[in-house]
Amino acid sequence: MINSAVELAAAIRAKEVSPVEVADCCLDRIAELDPKLNAFCFRADDEVRAAAKAAADAVVRSRPEDLPPFHGVPLPIKDLVHVAGWPTTYGSLATDRAPQPKSDPIVRRFTDAGFLPLGKTTTSEFGAVPFTESEAQGISRNPWDPDRTPGGSSSGAGIAVSAGMAPIAHAEDGGGSIRMPASCTGLVGLKPTRGLVTNAVVEVEGFATSGVVSRTLADTAAALDVLAKHDPGAWWSQPTPTRSLAGALAAKPPAGLRIGVLTTSLIDGIPVDPACLAAVGKTLRALEEAGHRIVDKPLPLPTSEELISTFLKVWHVASAGIPVVDPDRVEPHNRAQREAAKSVDSWTYAESVHQTQVLSRRIVEAFTDSFDLLVTPTMACLPPKIGAWRESGNPVLAAYPMGVFTSLFNVTGQPAISLPLHHDEVSGLPVGVQLVAAPWREDLLVQVSRTLEQALPWLDRRPPLR
Repeated sequence: MINSAVELAAAIRAKEVSPVEVADCCLDRIAELDPKLNAFCFRADDEVRAAAKAAADAVVRSRPEDLPPFHGVPLPIKDLVHVAGWPTTYGSLATDRAPQPKSDPIVRRFTDAGFLPLGKTTTSEFGAVPFTESEAQGISRNPWDPDRTPGGSSSGAGIAVSAGMAPIAHAEDGGGSIRMPASCTGLVGLKPTRGLVTNAVVEVEGFATSGVVSRTLADTAAALDVLAKHDPGAWWSQPTPTRSLAGALAAKPPAGLRIGVLTTSLIDGIPVDPACLAAVGKTLRALEEAGHRIVDKPLPLPTSEELISTFLKVWHVASAGIPVVDPDRVEPHNRAQREAAKSVDSWTYAESVHQTQVLSRRIVEAFTDSFDLLVTPTMACLPPKIGAWRESGNPVLAAYPMGVFTSLFNVTGQPAISLPLHHDEVSGLPVGVQLVAAPWREDLLVQVSRTLEQALPWLDRRPPLR
């Protein structure tokens, strides 16, 4: 089993292990487990082996310090972004299967850092709901309990890392799709600040961004360091940060921070599972023991109606720009979303975008006045059973308990991380806790998360794969 991409990269540079051996290990693990779990929707094993052989040759020719930071480390890519020569289906039967002519900027940053694309991972159609149970890609299953979802929409990413098929995986997050799979599968998942990590276009009015899921904070920090590069072609892109997150992780953690708490669902009628509340309680006790102060002060949160109406009007257009070649094969819930988007005139849509910005400013200003960090459950529920969404008949409604604590921070654009700090003894499932910081304070997130990683370690916990 592979624990750390950073450690693996160091072993490759030191010639303790070959990229070919690493690739073969990952591909063998995929062959063994993927038929049961369904993490991968596209594989190109011969290409992976050829790339690993080229990486191994480069190790022989080069000085260790001349190699990129993740040289030879395999990394799966979510099937919502382009890899040159591979198809991008967006998790749908309605899209073209033709190979893409060029890689997206986010993929080029990964490969420039030395990562080897390992294949494409499963996603719900267009990344619209937080579970993959689709006509196009089948059912993706949680390594901790195959009768439950691994979360989503970065479903395959969470499975691949949790089950040891890959040390780290690309993921995207437009409403919680990095953090929810991290919670469901026992991983670290950090959604960066809006604009920190760019791609070809601004997605969903800036709600969506790319990142990774991994087993360690060190991997997440180092990966974001290679992704957070200034992008002169992007609409929004800050200069490349002068201080690395890996450096912040190694620095002395701050003390005496103001810690806010949110454990009540933002949507009326959604209860919070006792295991999720227990996870937050355990986290708060660890933070108090580390010298931080719990602050009992509410945020000016939106009402249920305000949150849903503002989020959904923007979310309905999330699949705009995806090249659909056969609209009749779009899944029913996404057809409904596309029709709902088309029923809103441009003036009303612009007003909704305006309202999300007003809402965001109200929350972020109150946040920075009151807190340094906010602690919430990552999800209001444990990973649902496969097919549970069919009880409501509407996968979007079924998603609310999973995304009620995450989606708000896609609207505000704040950085947020899910940490696998709790394990529910009754269900045997991991339970994530979400930490949220002010915009551009990923450094604070990873520093405090390191304190929690040491106080409440999770690396020894593994899914009971059979």
